[in-house]
Amino acid sequence: MQYRTLGRTGIQVSPYALGTLMFATSIGNADPDDSARVLHQALDAGINFVDTADAYGDSEEVVGNALQGRRDDVVLATKFGRPTGQDPNHQGASRRWIVTAVENSLRRLRTDHIDLYQLHRPDPGTHIEETLAALTDLLRSGKVRAIGASGTPAAGIVEAQWAATRAGLTGFHTEQPAYSLLNRGIERELLPTTQHFGMGTLVWGPLGQGLLTGRPPGDLRRAGLVRHLDDENRHAAAAKFAALAAEAGLPLTHLAMAFTIAHPGVTSALLGARTTAHLDDLLAGLDVTLSDDLLDRIDEIVPPGTDIGVLDQTHQPPALRQPDLRRRPLAERAAA
Repeated sequence: MQYRTLGRTGIQVSPYALGTLMFATSIGNADPDDSARVLHQALDAGINFVDTADAYGDSEEVVGNALQGRRDDVVLATKFGRPTGQDPNHQGASRRWIVTAVENSLRRLRTDHIDLYQLHRPDPGTHIEETLAALTDLLRSGKVRAIGASGTPAAGIVEAQWAATRAGLTGFHTEQPAYSLLNRGIERELLPTTQHFGMGTLVWGPLGQGLLTGRPPGDLRRAGLVRHLDDENRHAAAAKFAALAAEAGLPLTHLAMAFTIAHPGVTSALLGARTTAHLDDLLAGLDVTLSDDLLDRIDEIVPPGTDIGVLDQTHQPPALRQPDLRRRPLAERAAA
């Protein structure tokens, strides 16, 4: 395994990381022991980067139990900010919730520190300095070793870095956006921004939430749950990539994963394996290298900086969700 430096943290991580949403027994693998086998198999293959979140059902507990005896072998990342219950304060990026959420995650993960603690989604209701101040205190306490964010637009990354500089706080070390053959929008602004600030980038969804596995959309576990799996334009592009992979003599999954880590701004790509068989398939592609010619062919199907459709899980700024924030009062809309 060739390891990469996570931004400017000095932490060495594998180009493929293990995402553990599918370790949650309610939505993924119902057998925690089987999930533990997946995790151990990934570690044995040289993958040392494991990502979870407090909003992933019981994933943190499954990961924490599976890591007993091997905790020091892992760069362990988790996230906070998404709702974890009905209480309106059990979510977001306030200091009040951060200091509670981190203790909850430490307990569930059965560890005394988190290597990378990430804000799961931007919180417009909390000033970024409030969030960074709380996270900086966690860094100084040793409970957290690096901090990051997820789903942040380029402007939000710039704002956070400036706020940290102004207030003498630690800025985000990493960002976690969606990136795949089908969703390349981050190449336009976000990746240049993270590269400018020396941030590590951990990308999720490299298999297009299943559309780049070669399986029929109706066979996917999330079919019927997310709208973007019904997007015909995405299906058409996925079919073209399947044909290109076959021409190149590669499984589609290997083409998709190798593409995501070929970008110089990407540190690691998350594997979302649910079973050992799924992981076996992906590990078989660890040594795949895409030629310039093949990358040019990919660019012809989905041009650089372009998204085919919008992922349901993508963060939507308030003005895109609330019409009154993008519309003047009726009496003020006319020019005269």
